[in-house]
Amino acid sequence: MSHIPPRLAGILINALKGGVVPRVGLEYITVGRAQEIDAIVHDINMVEDGGASFRFIVGKYGSGKSFLLQTIRNYATAKGFAVVDADLSPERRFAGTKGQGLATYKELLQNLSTKSKPDGGALPLILEKWISSIQASVKANTTLEGEAFDKQVEKQIYEAASALEGMVNGFEFAKAINTYWKAYQNDDTALKSNVLRWFRGEYVTRRDAKADLGINFIVSDENWYDFLKIMAVFLVSAGYKGLLVLIDELVNIFKIPNSITRQNNYEKILTIYNDVLQGKAKHIGFLMGGTPQCIEDKYKGVYSYEALRSRLAEGHFATDDLKDLSAPIIKLQMLTQEEMYVLIEKLRDIHAGLYNYKPTLNHEDLLYFLTVEYNRVGALTHITPREIIRDFIELTGIIHQNPDKNVKDILGSNSFEMAKGGLTDEDIHADFVEFEI
Repeated sequence: MSHIPPRLAGILINALKGGVVPRVGLEYITVGRAQEIDAIVHDINMVEDGGASFRFIVGKYGSGKSFLLQTIRNYATAKGFAVVDADLSPERRFAGTKGQGLATYKELLQNLSTKSKPDGGALPLILEKWISSIQASVKANTTLEGEAFDKQVEKQIYEAASALEGMVNGFEFAKAINTYWKAYQNDDTALKSNVLRWFRGEYVTRRDAKADLGINFIVSDENWYDFLKIMAVFLVSAGYKGLLVLIDELVNIFKIPNSITRQNNYEKILTIYNDVLQGKAKHIGFLMGGTPQCIEDKYKGVYSYEALRSRLAEGHFATDDLKDLSAPIIKLQMLTQEEMYVLIEKLRDIHAGLYNYKPTLNHEDLLYFLTVEYNRVGALTHITPREIIRDFIELTGIIHQNPDKNVKDILGSNSFEMAKGGLTDEDIHADFVEFEI
């Protein structure tokens, strides 16, 4: 295993112990999911070529949905994409009567990330990079200097911005870009700040936007998705490969008690889905994470909206064993026992590296731990990678802090037999032949 910087190791161990997905370092602990990742990478390549994509990532709580989304997020930024992400909540939805759609847009823009700005807040950097690239282009192709140079730069900026004007709300978007260029040229910090506020959907009234920027238009609950589409096209002109939109916790739409409000949210999802499949969106990809129930429930889930159900429901031939990874829904199966073994082995080594000690848990210790975990009552249907990971990190911490103890001391010398229902050593060995690495 390659050496992991202590800072990353600390982030990984602390996040996983707390039951949350770390935003960095995932490449050190990714196991399985090769087919799913390949399918999504294919989507990303389509987006780079000017297309659009839409997928639901569906799995039980703790099955690795959020982990997969973050893995793809890191891959996309490394490849030169801009990525926005948000978790839905009662305050953040696709549509609502209290600005919940706009709240989702604001969260997405706040989390706008690029390779050089991986933790969000990348909008100012993107705008300045775009202006700098146009200045560099003018410099490379002309010998102009001073005021003539500035005028040529301004002309090219207007030409680039005007390409957006044919899109819905593109005229206002282009005007905001040109206003930012003027603020940049005059080193007007206040005006730059106001333009950024406009892009981020922070203006409450058109009157305020008109007074500050001369733009009689604002991002709202009704048009925020159109702005994401324009942003994607603009990002490509700024040198990025496209825009990836990650939205998790779709279960919060399922939980809405009012059926009309739920249907309005599903209608917004349908609009996005149709746009992507009909070629109305360019350079943008959507990944939405949810549980099987929030998708398949016929009373409150995505499938309660017939127009979506008819588009998304599987055909007659796909099964758990025969997955169609080109379908709009990617269903995550639980990691296999072999994959979980590889994962806890990685975690053992990361923990040892973080606290600077030689790993003491051997092959048999790891098998013993997994045997106990997988053979708890109800584990076959309810245990998740998240729970196993948290238990294992706790176990490694206790063993490290109590070197006179071993795994059997911690888990209980009879827990193995209890979990296995009193099987013999020969039975146990036979059960784990598949584990031999």
